[in-house]
Amino acid sequence: MPSMMAARRSNPLLKSLPRFLTWRSLGFRTICSGRLGFAPSDPDPGPPVSTAGTKFLETFREEFEIGSRLITFETGKIARFANGSVVLGMEETKVLSTVTSSKGDSVRDFLPLTVDYQEKHFAQGVIPSTYLRREGAPKERELLCGRLIDRPIRPLFPAGFFHEVQVMASVLSSDGKRDPDVMAANATSAALMLSDIPWGGPIGVIRIGRIGGQFVVNPTMDELSLSDLNLVYACTKDKTLMIDVQACGISEKDLEAGLRLAHPEAVKYIEPQIRLAAKAGKHKKNYKLSLVSDRTLEKLRNLTEAKIEAVFTDPSYGKFERGEALENIAQEAKRTLEEECDTESLTVLSKVVDRVRKGVVRNRIIAEGFRVDGRRLDEVRPLYCEAGYLPNLHGSSLFSRGDTQVLCTVTLGAPRDAQRLDSLVGSPTKRFMLHYSFPPFSINEVGKRVGLNRREVGHGTLAEKALLAVMPPEDDFPYTVRINSEVMASDGSTSMATVCGGSMALMDAGIPLQEHVAGVSVGLVSEVDPSTGEIKDYRIVTDILGLEDHLGDMDFKIAGTRKGVTAVQLDIKPAGIPLDIICECLEPALKGRLQILARMEQEISAPRSQDHRNSPQLATLKFSNDALRRLIGPLGVLKRKIEEDTGARMSVSDETLTIIAKNQTVLERVQEKIDFIIGREIEVGGIYKGIVSSIKEYGAFVEFNGGQQGLLHVSELSHEPVSKISDVISVGQQLSLMCIGQDVRGNIKLSLKATLPQVSSKKNNVHEEPVPAVKEAPKVWTSVGNMPNEQEEQKLTVKPSTPSIPGFLIRSAAECDEEDKTVGLNQGSKSNSKTLRATKQNRKQKKKEPESDDSDASIFSSGLSSHTEDRLNDEDAKVVSPLSAKSLKLGMQVTAMVYQIRALGLVLDLGNGVRGMYRFETNGKRDFEIGDELLVKCTSFSSKGLPVMSLVDDE
Repeated sequence: MPSMMAARRSNPLLKSLPRFLTWRSLGFRTICSGRLGFAPSDPDPGPPVSTAGTKFLETFREEFEIGSRLITFETGKIARFANGSVVLGMEETKVLSTVTSSKGDSVRDFLPLTVDYQEKHFAQGVIPSTYLRREGAPKERELLCGRLIDRPIRPLFPAGFFHEVQVMASVLSSDGKRDPDVMAANATSAALMLSDIPWGGPIGVIRIGRIGGQFVVNPTMDELSLSDLNLVYACTKDKTLMIDVQACGISEKDLEAGLRLAHPEAVKYIEPQIRLAAKAGKHKKNYKLSLVSDRTLEKLRNLTEAKIEAVFTDPSYGKFERGEALENIAQEAKRTLEEECDTESLTVLSKVVDRVRKGVVRNRIIAEGFRVDGRRLDEVRPLYCEAGYLPNLHGSSLFSRGDTQVLCTVTLGAPRDAQRLDSLVGSPTKRFMLHYSFPPFSINEVGKRVGLNRREVGHGTLAEKALLAVMPPEDDFPYTVRINSEVMASDGSTSMATVCGGSMALMDAGIPLQEHVAGVSVGLVSEVDPSTGEIKDYRIVTDILGLEDHLGDMDFKIAGTRKGVTAVQLDIKPAGIPLDIICECLEPALKGRLQILARMEQEISAPRSQDHRNSPQLATLKFSNDALRRLIGPLGVLKRKIEEDTGARMSVSDETLTIIAKNQTVLERVQEKIDFIIGREIEVGGIYKGIVSSIKEYGAFVEFNGGQQGLLHVSELSHEPVSKISDVISVGQQLSLMCIGQDVRGNIKLSLKATLPQVSSKKNNVHEEPVPAVKEAPKVWTSVGNMPNEQEEQKLTVKPSTPSIPGFLIRSAAECDEEDKTVGLNQGSKSNSKTLRATKQNRKQKKKEPESDDSDASIFSSGLSSHTEDRLNDEDAKVVSPLSAKSLKLGMQVTAMVYQIRALGLVLDLGNGVRGMYRFETNGKRDFEIGDELLVKCTSFSSKGLPVMSLVDDE
């Protein structure tokens, strides 16, 4: 309407337009520029269009609170076609669980229950990082969560129910604050209650933590990181169904307290499920149950029971001998039934024979207290322990308990070798891994190796939890650790044998474990009242055999140290066991564990030092990030080159380099290459490898230790005199050299002869007995024009065997070519010899004193001249003998010789290879000659460490 009014004001024709002409019902379409437009006429308008109706989804909800957390059960909104479906929500996390079953008649003799748990990335708003951007095969965590759901619900299906059942649980949304596994288990229980599948639920599943000694119900992931207990407990209203524990050495008393707290908290999940089932549940269908008739059961018992009892009462039978004898009994019964043409009994023969065996074994344990192998109820099988079974590995062990045998190996890796976890909750990496393998040959069967196996993953994770509690903190031991457990023979409780073998292998690898961990499995044999279903009598059995596991009521695995429990896993076969019996099993498990720990400690009681050169080596080095960047090179080229050349692996993190080498030799090769690229702190006396980069008349420059250069003087090439350097070394040659000194400027002095064995020579004879002074003249440091007398010669003679080496300044090759940066070299240098000979010629002309070549060669390298000695008594002279760069101090007076004459000053030879400089005064003396002796005083030091001298006479 406002637009129409504005149009009328702008166009006066619209003011006179009758109102009825603007109605669209009369066919007018629009008004444009004051003219009327007519809508086209529709000859067939058709029927009126109807709008879609609103569908009403009948939804049922139950809300309740546990541990200050609001929890909801919801059904009817999604997955309506499933036999049962429930969405369980806790804050922003929601989990959907659906249940379906096959419709046909069952032809199996077992329950084909499948539980699939899945965590899809959309639950946290993330696209998968895989190539196809889709979720792939089930991950380890998903398999473990599936087992966590399967274990408590399986015992509650009725006997003889062999129809296929599938449970699918998936996380719809996750806030990352809590683990969805317990929520999925409770949602599955509610879905089974809503379905028409016969099931003896509901159940409740709860998680309990402990922080600072206080138990926490339904802890968050942040709270679990601070907790020393992670207890998952499942139960019916009055019986325990499943226990799963990871702890840090919690005592049996505290564990029992946690279990007794968990039961009433888990029961709180049960009542809301009953109310929800009353609102929206289906009537239970009468499925056909595969039951054995009493007549068939009695007939087969009469045929086999006596013979089976004879086999089980003979303790001389081994596992396979006993199995073969039982198979022969079944074959005899089969032939009898075939002669009688009893097809009904033939169909259930194997099931009934197994049932008879179960009755014989259980009755003998309860009535007589004897087990299949003749042991007492609390007796542990004989043990065999061997650490270091495979010496070329990081760590290994062989553990046997009875016929069960496990080989464990340990492999150390760099931090980057940690497993990357793609999970909705928890840590993104895992640095400690235990992989359990159960090959078919361990039970003398034929089979093929496939991918991840639920049983293998579950057993390996249990052992991993048990050992994780004693692993050193990541700050103290940052390496990645992988344990491989290979089952060599299986006769019960291979997962607990893996715990024992893994603990010994870790110590064999030198990992600083806090203490040993051992595990033992406890079983239960009970007698149940058929009318009430209550347990009348029972026996607790320690260290169960495979047969006792199969024929018993439970498999209660408990692992820990001498101080407490680190891992627990309880699986049962009946529809629940009273919690009092479960807690009673903790005491015999502790006794058995202590026996095993004592035997393990006899074999290896402390981490072993890795001193084998042929065993794999691992080293961690600290460098600056700039140095690590030089090591990696552009796009990692240098790092990959080193790995390809040596076969080692390197991992780089913040200021840390980790090397994993096959043996000590490979590790040393890698360190040499790293030292050459990066370098390391130079130490006097250290031996380094380098490559000759250039050769001069006075020595050679060697590049080593990450591009640094040092001088290998000609006098340090060999114990014997060297006439030509190129006869001994060449450019590009690799040498092992010792650092014999560094000056204040960081110049490095190297020696080749220090790394060579000492050989006998005339020089050694000087040390042992006196020789004529003429032969020792080259070793005497004397002054110009003054030959020492015999007493002075004894003072000034330098013995070749002394470790002290004359000090000299080391320069780079570039500095050597710059005259203004020239510094002194050692007395044996050929270049110095040439300069000194020229100096001697000038001195001869000036002083006209005869001097031999040998004495001249040592004159300009002398530490103190006679002129200096003459001034020792002078009050102003302060000379330290022998003079060195370190002993020279401000104000010290020495006698120096003119070494070189420059445009702006003099280069002075202060003695003992020390050079100084003198700058010409404005109106001072300039007529100096090479070889002149001057009394000078140290007034300062240049930026490069050279002493600046002044003439004492000028002052």
